[in-house]
Amino acid sequence: MKTRQYLWLLLAVVLLLPVQEISAKGKKEKELTDRELWCSVMYQMAAPVLSNMSEGKLRENMMLELSPTWDGRDKQVAYMEYFGRLMAGLAPWLSLPDDDTAEGAQRKQLREWALKSYAQAVDPESEDYLLWRSETQTLVDAAFLAESFLRGYDVLWMPLDSLTKQRYIAEFTQMRRIDPYYNNWMLFSLTIECFLQRAGAKSDTYRISSTLRQIEKWYVGDGWYSDGPDYSFDYYNSFVIQPMYVECLEVATNGGKRRVRTAPACNFERAQKRMQRFGVILERLISPEGTFPVFGRSITYRTGALQPLALLAWRGWLPEELPNGQVRAAMTAVIKRMFGKPRNFNEKGFLVLGFNGSQPKISDYYTNNGSLYLTSLGFLPLGLPADHPFWTDAPQPWTSKKAWEGEDFPRGHAYHE
Repeated sequence: MKTRQYLWLLLAVVLLLPVQEISAKGKKEKELTDRELWCSVMYQMAAPVLSNMSEGKLRENMMLELSPTWDGRDKQVAYMEYFGRLMAGLAPWLSLPDDDTAEGAQRKQLREWALKSYAQAVDPESEDYLLWRSETQTLVDAAFLAESFLRGYDVLWMPLDSLTKQRYIAEFTQMRRIDPYYNNWMLFSLTIECFLQRAGAKSDTYRISSTLRQIEKWYVGDGWYSDGPDYSFDYYNSFVIQPMYVECLEVATNGGKRRVRTAPACNFERAQKRMQRFGVILERLISPEGTFPVFGRSITYRTGALQPLALLAWRGWLPEELPNGQVRAAMTAVIKRMFGKPRNFNEKGFLVLGFNGSQPKISDYYTNNGSLYLTSLGFLPLGLPADHPFWTDAPQPWTSKKAWEGEDFPRGHAYHE
């Protein structure tokens, strides 16, 4: 790897150290602001993927790690997972305008790498041409790439050259060869079709309306959806269901301004309210120490479990009972707890299999360390400018912190429609 490609890692490490470190003189170093901490972690996560892929060298230089129970599928699915999942979380931050700050320089560099990487991903002559044409798993991460374009349409999709756009439309369209499983996978087909609709390409209206109708049927109450016919107590409402359903409804209904004629029961504003309720639940799950319960499949996706809360903050949809300063303080506590020590990245800067450190035995049969880049989905509020109240409001204790420290806190209540 070129020497300059190590600069991102050096910078990220330097930025992260002051979180808890003590200087040689015995004095505590100046702590990073919350935003500086979030940016440093996100940059550390993104730079090794994008710096390599922008040059067609991700396969060459990455350190691939497979679950001990890997099911034997083509391991090349990992490269699409690295890129697609990262970009779905990174897109909002890269959508901010350029400025002359240190953060702005990082953001501009990442955007330049990202645009080159998007081109590499669909160029059949590139060493990093992704595994579009085989394995059903590719439907999943094609959807996260489509989601990244929906979230960063003007700065990530529009600047691409016409050939690259044509290639993406062709690759997304041929994903119809895959019949999604009868669960959250239906949302992957939905997301791809909604992006095609947004981009003015031919979309499959049946896949859109039938999936919207089915997800609506799987709503079980109090802000939760079932993942298919059977309910599973895990974070898939966070990883996939809540965000993709709401964002696709936004496209299909033009932000709630029209109904989907073939899915009349699906309502954008109501889906938002359900997500708000789910966000309230997630906020209450964050302990006073900055941890959250570890349960269910794919727990190695780390802060991806907080995606609905992050999305609500980024889009300005937080409910009244969740002030900006309170949500930021809670999420920052989690990020500090998870990334305050340098144990989540390997020597080349890629995430390691585990939840908080190297814990490969907890990974699922479909998990590689590319899968882990759903972690980036907890960082969506970086798409808010630095002067937004989410970043400037004074930090407030979050619900469990108030409760366990003997302060008054709001009584919990269920959401009914």
